[in-house]
Amino acid sequence: MLKGGNSEMHPFRRYINPYLGKQLAQINMDKQYIKAKGQYLYDRDGTRYLDFIAAYGALPFGHNPDIIWQALESIRLNEKPNFVQPSYLEAAGQLAERLITLANNNLRYVTFGNSGAEAVEASIKMARAATERFGVLSTKNSFHGKTLAALSATGNPNYQNAFFAPLPGFDHIPFGDIEALKERLAANPDKYAAFIVEPIQGEGGIVVPPAGYLKEAKEVCHQYGVLLIVDEIQTGLGRTGTLFASGEEVEPDMLLLAKALGGGLLPIGACLASEEAYTETFALKHSSTFAGNAMGCQAGLAVLDFLQTDDWAILTEIQHKGQFLLESLKQMQQKYPKVITDVRGRGFMIGLEFDISQDDFPNTLLGIMADQTFLTPLISSYLLNCEHLRVAPTLNGHAVIRIEPPLIVTMEDCRFAVAAIERMVKLIDSGNTAGLLRHLTDQTKPLRQSVPHQARPAVQVLPPKAEEGRFAFLVHPLELQNYVDFDSSLAAFSKDQLEQLIDRWNEMMEPFVVAKTRIQSVTGASAYGEFIVVPYTAEQLSTMPRREAVSHVKDAVLLAKNNGAGIVGLGAYTSVVTRGGWDVRNLDVAITTGNSYTVVSAVEAAIEALSRLGRTLQDTTVAVVGASGAIGRAVSILLAEQVPKLILIGNPERPKQAHRRLSAIISETCHHVTTQAKSGVDFPEESLANTLLRLSGLPEAISNTDNLTELERYLKDHDLPLVVTTDAQNYLTDADLVVVATNSVAELIEPSMLKRGCVVCDLSRPANVSHQVEEERPDVLVIDGGVVEVPGHPVWGWEFGFEDGVAFACMSETFMLALEKRYENISLGANLDLDTLLLMRELADKHGFALAGLRSFDRPLSQEAWDRICQAQQLISRIG
Repeated sequence: MLKGGNSEMHPFRRYINPYLGKQLAQINMDKQYIKAKGQYLYDRDGTRYLDFIAAYGALPFGHNPDIIWQALESIRLNEKPNFVQPSYLEAAGQLAERLITLANNNLRYVTFGNSGAEAVEASIKMARAATERFGVLSTKNSFHGKTLAALSATGNPNYQNAFFAPLPGFDHIPFGDIEALKERLAANPDKYAAFIVEPIQGEGGIVVPPAGYLKEAKEVCHQYGVLLIVDEIQTGLGRTGTLFASGEEVEPDMLLLAKALGGGLLPIGACLASEEAYTETFALKHSSTFAGNAMGCQAGLAVLDFLQTDDWAILTEIQHKGQFLLESLKQMQQKYPKVITDVRGRGFMIGLEFDISQDDFPNTLLGIMADQTFLTPLISSYLLNCEHLRVAPTLNGHAVIRIEPPLIVTMEDCRFAVAAIERMVKLIDSGNTAGLLRHLTDQTKPLRQSVPHQARPAVQVLPPKAEEGRFAFLVHPLELQNYVDFDSSLAAFSKDQLEQLIDRWNEMMEPFVVAKTRIQSVTGASAYGEFIVVPYTAEQLSTMPRREAVSHVKDAVLLAKNNGAGIVGLGAYTSVVTRGGWDVRNLDVAITTGNSYTVVSAVEAAIEALSRLGRTLQDTTVAVVGASGAIGRAVSILLAEQVPKLILIGNPERPKQAHRRLSAIISETCHHVTTQAKSGVDFPEESLANTLLRLSGLPEAISNTDNLTELERYLKDHDLPLVVTTDAQNYLTDADLVVVATNSVAELIEPSMLKRGCVVCDLSRPANVSHQVEEERPDVLVIDGGVVEVPGHPVWGWEFGFEDGVAFACMSETFMLALEKRYENISLGANLDLDTLLLMRELADKHGFALAGLRSFDRPLSQEAWDRICQAQQLISRIG
């Protein structure tokens, strides 16, 4: 459970809403405003912000309007009573009369509440009492409040599910669809008490219905005895350039007001009702302690006075300025159609839609943020922090930014807002993720020179076919640089800035599909798959609580399953943190770590490298760093068949565990070579396998040793060509071939640790061999193990360090199993089955997978580098 935190944390986050507080802090929206006047807010540093949210329409005249304060102060100066129920309420009566007069239709009575949600609750109760019907009909993607009945009318399951809403009796139809209304009422002529609808959906994304929709809705409702409730809580009292957005085209049975009615200083809501809707039953059974209080109603009267000044001149101003905003933003849409997909609204209620995706912005974090619905919050954050313009996304329309300024803003304010928005849109259009997000990093450090984003060409992959295999492969950034590899604009950040940025958004980001591909076997079979990113680096996954890391991997596996994968491959640390896939094996989808084919390809790569140097395994001493892991164990057992001497190096940080595992490997190796010999396999004369076959009692002897030191002594005393240790520093200098397969994120292998002329095969990701080896040891050949050429040369569509058609062996194992439609858990845990290794070798031959040539430090080994190594090794041979 999330708790308060340290004493320096703001009380809002500590005691009110730690979850929202954390989210606001993540995107630098946790401003502390200490002054507000009119359309402006001021923070602790004195920075001024133009407020174009206006508390979602609840600040009609901005912050601290004098006219509203004067009305409230008159109550204090005249010592007027505020809460005096039950009695005749003076200010409430006056406000009700004014509202009914202005409504100018069949509305006759006003029921006050303390919020818009209370007004909605009152209208639902009123409708049920008047019609003696239970059902309430509203529209999808609507918003009517968050109290339980209002929430049930709200057409968004995302806000309802946790609270077991909607309550029985609430149904939803598409907004603006009069035929849907007709069909629903015709099918249920006696069910519904009311149809509640917004004249413009606000939180739904500023959606304007077709002309005449409300008028026709009223006619249809009355045909079936259904009351029409028009929710003008956000649109009413001038926001759209008219007093009511529903205008004169419709006479609702109930009209709901709130937000602007309180003048920005006091909460108040009102339900205006017709004679038919308002009944004695409701009137005598509905009440509220604070509703109709004098201060709220006096504020409402002052609001109406201000609006009515100079014959409603402010409404004309709103229409004029609103039209300027709408036309300016539409021109911007034409200029940047890839970014802004729609501009809609009326008056000072405008929606700016950014319906972009990874297809629009491939290989950028912009597309991913949009797909995961937090691009618009980050757009709001940029505008606030960099442009000092305050806007906000709509709650239901995750791709929409609302433009809802106070009604008093000037034309200069409107021009300022348009210019600020265009600068933001230009950043997105150019794929400049760094520019959009720089305020989330240390701004005292300037960005490096802007790096134009170099997007890979979009890859069109046809949808999966019924007869194809289906797979997914989980990946994650191995290090910070991988983010830059993916989105080149991030190169503008320093390492520290990039780290700050990643730390902020990691908790917001969920696993996502980064690319799709199709694998074509030489047999004619094919498999369709997706690469799914777990958005944490190797270091982050290795240092967070294991349960948390496993949870992130589970989310990715479930995404793969829901997308249709038959088998899911675990790449890099997604395998490590799940104990070789063991913790995600029961999610109703097959799992593989890909480790079996990694072992097979690593041994083949080592043999190839030695062969090109004129050497063989039979004259090579091999050290396996990470021998106690799943891959290291299997490599050790296979190499024991060929090499004369084997050095097994375990984890020095866990000596007891290393002793147990290394002892087990020796026992398993003895068992394996014995079994192979009995089946007729002949081993090279000088191989470790033959040495072990000549011994008796070795497994029993090692099982009786108490610790690693005693085991080392036993092997040395019996002059066995087998070393077990945790001391890589002192033993690697004896090895002609070093195989590295650890779970560490560190560079473990330094230049001084290696024998002259040795070959190093690095299977670890991130790599464990220091780049200094490449720079300082020209005599040492470092190859990347587990790199495979995939048949058909598939295009990957994303950057993970390899050219198209080349993949890691762990990926390739997933591909092969999908081609075979072999949907079963395989290569899991610490003990890889040797029969599975042979199976992978067979499948590789069958489907056309092969080594991708020698590679070093994530790139093909150049002829120049090869010549340099050969010259160095020839020199070593001459001097002995």
